[in-house]
Amino acid sequence: MTKADLVNDISEKTGIEKVEVQTTIEALMESIKGSLSKGENVYLRGFGSFIVKKRAQKTGRNISKNTTIIIPEHFIPAFKPAKVFVEKVKDSVAVEA
Repeated sequence: MTKADLVNDISEKTGIEKVEVQTTIEALMESIKGSLSKGENVYLRGFGSFIVKKRAQKTGRNISKNTTIIIPEHFIPAFKPAKVFVEKVKDSVAVEA
């Protein structure tokens, strides 16, 4: 499902104009990105959590030059689904299979 599919689906289910739905989705995504870039996690009860994970410093290899490089510690965004969400996906995908 793409963002356009999501906008169409929500618009059909709610009767809200597609432009308004798209604006809302864009605002939600910008808000989540802004919070994560400040190091703040975002918790959506029943859906999941958008969290910031710390990756430790590690040694990598540049195979073409046969050299080692140090990859500094850094932070990455991650999503952890809620238990309810995981169970719903497990149950619905198992039925389809």
